Amino acid sequence: MPTHLLTPTRSVGITGYGAYVPRYRLPAAEVARMWTGGRGGLPVREKAVPGLDEDTATIAIEAARNALARAGIDPQALRAIWVGSESHPYAVKPTSTIVAEALGAVPYVQAGDWEFACKAGTEAMQAAIGFVGSSMADYAMCIGADTAQGRPGDALEYTAAAGGAAFIIGPAEGALAVIQGSLSYVTDTPDFWRRAGAEYPSHGQRFTGEPAYFHHITSAAKALMAEMGTKPEDYRYAVFHQPNLKFPQRVAKMLGFTPEQYQTGLLVGEIGNTYSGSAMVGLTAILDEAQPGDRILMVSFGSGAGSDAFDIRVTDAILSRRDNAPRTRDYIARRVEVDYGMYARLRGKLKNA
Repeated sequence: MPTHLLTPTRSVGITGYGAYVPRYRLPAAEVARMWTGGRGGLPVREKAVPGLDEDTATIAIEAARNALARAGIDPQALRAIWVGSESHPYAVKPTSTIVAEALGAVPYVQAGDWEFACKAGTEAMQAAIGFVGSSMADYAMCIGADTAQGRPGDALEYTAAAGGAAFIIGPAEGALAVIQGSLSYVTDTPDFWRRAGAEYPSHGQRFTGEPAYFHHITSAAKALMAEMGTKPEDYRYAVFHQPNLKFPQRVAKMLGFTPEQYQTGLLVGEIGNTYSGSAMVGLTAILDEAQPGDRILMVSFGSGAGSDAFDIRVTDAILSRRDNAPRTRDYIARRVEVDYGMYARLRGKLKNA
């Protein structure tokens, strides 16, 4: 039987990682107050909102600097910097070159932007595994970052948030965590999209749950565990894409994971859906607490649709390097609450008639 694993020719791992979450927070109750008179259930408690001087590039740079601090390598050692996002600040001009310049990694570095809705970051991670795993490079950086957009009054506005995570993929020797296996599962499922020129995305309502999110995550997770010969109880932690609070908890239960396994990485209630950074930011929070030998399952999801699944084992190196940069929950804790009016200003939702 052919294997579905994406297997590099040399073992690779996470050499450094970092996250960044903007300080501003919009309570979901404030969105409900504005559009429904406060009626209805709230999918999250609050979401992170970027400041006037923040965008996907600045978020990516902050996360990348934290990853470099934990890796302890010279930026010139990076041979690729790839930024996955669905909110790149320019339609034509790469975010990745801005990040590379800010880090001091130019000019001999491969740079590119990635798109696959919410799994653009893990798509770049798969490529980085191949780049380093083939020995074309010793270090490659993959980033998932977004300043997600939602139409005023739309259901997405409650959860569409900002944040990002960066990972440096390098040889398994000296890595903070070894990537033991990964695979991808995709189909053409039209659950969420934004056409060229459209300001806000649209979603396919009934397609977003069963045929999109749940089908792809469970299929990728089950296939990876079958290939690795593992069961849910073999993992200390699990993290899934987090569009809201209900979906990741339900998919974890469907797969046989307990709240104790997924709670550490479940951040959506506190910062919202960070889209391309969603599962990746959750993974950074887990790495902030994990101990050597702990095993982690991460499964992303991107509308359109697809999932990337990763089996990760933490090494002893994590103990000496993880405090070289701020922890993810440090960013979550430094919150400043804003009302809907300030949010509309920060996100440019006020338009001239």
